[in-house]
Amino acid sequence: MDCFVYGTLTDPARVDELLDDWTFGPGAVLRGAHRVEGEYPTLAPGGETPGRILRTDEVDALDRYEGVDRGLYVRVAVPWADGSGNRTTGDVQVYVGDPARLGVEDSIEWPGSGSLQARVADTMARECTVVARPE
Repeated sequence: MDCFVYGTLTDPARVDELLDDWTFGPGAVLRGAHRVEGEYPTLAPGGETPGRILRTDEVDALDRYEGVDRGLYVRVAVPWADGSGNRTTGDVQVYVGDPARLGVEDSIEWPGSGSLQARVADTMARECTVVARPE
């Protein structure tokens, strides 16, 4: 699985503590969401976020680390883009934290109704959010 990481999981020492089998892929940019700070970093609609690609099959370990079962973060699929920004085949997983649970001071709103995961996925699809290699 390819996962776009933008916070603590960009640190090889942290990833090595968490996962047995992993590699870093290329640097990447998430277009359509920007990083905001709280107790842990998360994303908000609009803008761009630099990061890198973490490759692993240990999805359960990542989900546990990100607190998916506790509602701290949700995991959504975002398409890859080519150098022109056009969507290509394959998806990259992205973890987005619940701003209220992470103590984000800025008011972040993922529009729509339903669960955080549904609102994030709908907004990212509507805004054509993609992961691309930096230009």
